[in-house]
Parts: sequence; structure tokens; C-alpha cells
Amino acid sequence: MSGILNAFTGGTYTSVPGAPTIGTATAASSTSATVAFTAPSFNGGSAITGYQAISSPGCITATGSSSPITVTGLTASTSYTFKVRAQNAIGYGAYSGSSNSITTFAASGSQSYTVSGTYSWVAPTGVTSVSVVAVGGGAGPAYCQRGGGGGGLGYKNNYSVTPGNSYTVVVGAGGSTIGGGGGCSYFNSTGTVRGDRGSCINGGCHLGCGGGKGGTGASGYQTCGCNPCSTTGGGGGGASGYSGNGGNGAGGGNGCNGSGGGGGGGGGYSSYFLPCQPFPNGGGGGGVGLFGQGSNGVGGTAYPTLNGGGGGSGGNSGISGRTTPNGGAYGGGSGGIGSGYALLPNGAGGAVRIVWPGSTRRFPSTCVGSP
Repeated sequence: MSGILNAFTGGTYTSVPGAPTIGTATAASSTSATVAFTAPSFNGGSAITGYQAISSPGCITATGSSSPITVTGLTASTSYTFKVRAQNAIGYGAYSGSSNSITTFAASGSQSYTVSGTYSWVAPTGVTSVSVVAVGGGAGPAYCQRGGGGGGLGYKNNYSVTPGNSYTVVVGAGGSTIGGGGGCSYFNSTGTVRGDRGSCINGGCHLGCGGGKGGTGASGYQTCGCNPCSTTGGGGGGASGYSGNGGNGAGGGNGCNGSGGGGGGGGGYSSYFLPCQPFPNGGGGGGVGLFGQGSNGVGGTAYPTLNGGGGGSGGNSGISGRTTPNGGAYGGGSGGIGSGYALLPNGAGGAVRIVWPGSTRRFPSTCVGSP
């Protein structure tokens, strides 16, 4: 037939192109995949103008001018294969063979643990990697009216997990006795990713891809204007940041600012005081948030303005003063105890946040927020 047509028209007979050679399909996200292929050797006598990929199941299509083609609109945690066909001026040719099977990523999700205790997290269907941040608990007040140290923060990205498997999560408590350190927080094991507890003096360290150390609590001032001698409480240390340390507390004056998104240190009693009066507790250290690195926590202002340490990214500030010198969530160290005050301040508890998929959601970026 083509020969007869050519004889009458004096031209070259054209047809649809041949089938491309399928290559490798790769999952790109929870709703997309890329499909590679090789152009057919026979174009039908007319230049190829484009290609179309189609999914199975769903018959979801996408077009492109060359390899690879990105197919969007897929369903999370679903297996797909793909075929590709070429098009020229005459029309579409035959489909290629089927690609390898891929499974799209699980839909984005998260789990936050913010109450001290031991938990069991089960990896959801389709979740093969997670990113995790762990904040240790802040310490309670130390001896000699010294503020407690802030909790450390550690994070680890793209950590491999198996769907359906259970993983241990431990959230450290805040220190609630004199000389009582906070509790360590970790995911899976203390050797995977960990935020160390603040001690009665020093801030906690960390284990992971990044993080920092909690701020150090400060000693208060002592004066003998009355008998017996009286002592003010020093400021608590701020929780660690994502790329820096928490702010140190102050014994007299303003606490230090946090760095890398860390909490600020608690303020202490100023050099001005009235003799023979009860002396205040120090300011609590600021906490740190769980949604990635943000602004640094501001150090607390000295008494008598009663301001505590500022909170880091997403966290609450520690509150200073005569009634509420507790560390700020999460991981802030408590203020020290001033003479004449029976109130025992507490360090703030730690926290653990897990986000997935870990391949695309990574600390300290803000992509670790909702969901």
C-alpha cells in the first residue's frame, strides 16, 4: 500500500512512530514519579513531537518532550508501573513495555511526644524513613541557689525505618528537686539520636546530625545585710538550639541570648536590693521549639522586672519572679531558689518529634512543621 501511495503522490509515506524502550521508573514524592525511556528508532517518517506516559493502575497520564517524564496526581503509598508512547504529526504510536514497579512515598505526617515517659512508635504503612528531633529535660535548681542547666537538642535526618515495626521513644522529665537533673530524651536508642538532660549546673549535650548544648545555670548573689545571710536565685540555662547553644543564666543582671534557635538564659537579681527582705528566685531558662530552627531566645531581664528567659523557635519562654521561675518548654532549666521563698521551681520536660518522609522533610528546615 505504501508503495502505491508513494507512486501516485511522488512523496514518502508516513505513519505513527514505533514504541519507545522503557527505562526505570522512580518514586519522587507521595504523589509523583519519574519515568525514563529511550526514543524509538523508527519515527514513522515524521519528527517525533512528544511523548505520553500512563500509569497502571489509574491510567494517569503525563506528557513531555523528552525523557524522563514526571507523572503527578498519584496516590500515596501505592504501587505503580508505567508505559510510554511517542507522537508525531500522524498521531500516537504503540506503548512501550511496562516499567518496573514503584511505590509512592507515604503522605507527610508527624508525631510529637511532649509528656515525659516511654512510648512505642509504630512506623505507618509506606513510611521507610523519618527525621527526628529530641530535646532533653531541663534541670531543677542546684545547691547554693544556682539555676539548673538547660536540656540539649539533637536531630537526625532520613533515618531508615521499617513499616509496621515499633520504635522506642523516651521523653525526659524536667528536674523537680534541688540538685535534680532532667531526663534524657531519645528515639530508638540512646545511640541513634538523643537530647541529653540538663544537670544541676551544666547544660545537656546531644547526639545526632546537628544540635547544640543547653545553657548553664548561674549562681545567685549573697548578701549579709541581715542575719543570717540571704541569697538570691540565679537564672536557669536555656534549652539548646538547632545549630548553637542555649543561653547561660545570670547571677545578677540579664541572661544571655540563645543561639541557633535556642532558648535564652534566665535573668538574675539585679545589684539593687532592699535589706532584710525575702530574696527572689532566679528566672527560668527559655525553651526551644520542635518545628525547626527559628529566632534566638532572648535572655531574661534582671529582677525586679521579673522577666525570665525568652523562648526559642516555637517554644514558650521561661517565666521568672517570686511565683513562677520554672523553665520554659521544652528543655528550659529552672531558676535558682532565693532565700525566704519556699517555692521549688521545676525544669521543663523534654520532647521528641518525628516527621516523615525523612527523605524530603529534614531538620532544621521549616519543612518539619505541620503536618
